[in-house]
Amino acid sequence: MAIKQTAGHDALGKFAPEFAHLNDDILFGEVWSREDKLPPKLRSIVTVSALIGKGIVDSSLKYHLASAKKNGVTQEEMAEILTHIAFYAGWPNAWAAFNMAKEVYVGDGTDGTIGEGSAGDTAGSGNPESHGGFFGLGKPNDAFAQYFIGQSYLNALTGPDDYLAIFNVTFEPGCRNNWHIHHASKGGGQVLVCVDGEGWYQEEGKPAERLRPGDVVEIPANVKHWHGAASDSWFSHLAFEYPGEDASNEWLEPVDDGAYYALS
Repeated sequence: MAIKQTAGHDALGKFAPEFAHLNDDILFGEVWSREDKLPPKLRSIVTVSALIGKGIVDSSLKYHLASAKKNGVTQEEMAEILTHIAFYAGWPNAWAAFNMAKEVYVGDGTDGTIGEGSAGDTAGSGNPESHGGFFGLGKPNDAFAQYFIGQSYLNALTGPDDYLAIFNVTFEPGCRNNWHIHHASKGGGQVLVCVDGEGWYQEEGKPAERLRPGDVVEIPANVKHWHGAASDSWFSHLAFEYPGEDASNEWLEPVDDGAYYALS
């Protein structure tokens, strides 16, 4: 299956269109897509190893660590890979890589070495039941899972027949919803009230905004946007749906991994 990548065109499309083409269309669109030659999991392992070996421990490594997780490299495997690399690429490089891997694999650990946090940590423990803030975690958001990267949870605070719909939405670290639009010919839109952890909100054409408890985001109808957790923190917000005429939700493309993990 071909990999769709737009980071090059997004960042350098006007300044260096040929480089953007080579990055998005050749490297990711062709080389990474040759699964019959080498599966994505092995390509991720090779790429992570090469970057650490060259001392590249910036956002590009974090992006490829996240891709490795997505391609099936488990926490145990990644810990062993980085331990092995340390003897060849240098101890400081391995330490830097481990710090990034802890953020990427947060919540996957069982022994406290990767992903486990103390009570009150923004990352918190890997146990979902310890998150959700004052309003509670709720249940896995299975009905909308296809529109999310990562696991989210939904707790309905009002009934289906109530005038104003209010939900407590909780995102695991790294989880975010796709770009989407709340359409309405009159009225409509949404308000987010952040209640726990740290997250992000972004409207199309604008920089992403970091969200913390107490922050309020007003989202007008017909504005393309996304929101979700920071890569290293669970995140919960209340979502208020304003009533509107001809109201509907349009779900669009996922948030690009490269752009997401470059947020800081």
